Amino acid sequence: MTNSPDPASPGPRRSGDRLLHVALALFGIGILAVIGIFLTPIVSDSEPGLWLYCLAMLAPVGFLLALVFALWSGRRVR
Repeated sequence: MTNSPDPASPGPRRSGDRLLHVALALFGIGILAVIGIFLTPIVSDSEPGLWLYCLAMLAPVGFLLALVFALWSGRRVR
């Protein structure tokens, strides 16, 4: 019996996978904040708070991190 890993089992998680999860979470939070900015005047007669605008800035940050992940994971291994 050898100690070779099962080919069907996933390998160890790379540190870059965590970058993708963080990027998707930041992008999702940013998009939800943008939706909240548009829904706030419809639901109530008040204006959206500053914190909602600050959260909305996470969408482009998450998008840039996802681009970094795509470029970093797509490079050739020598």
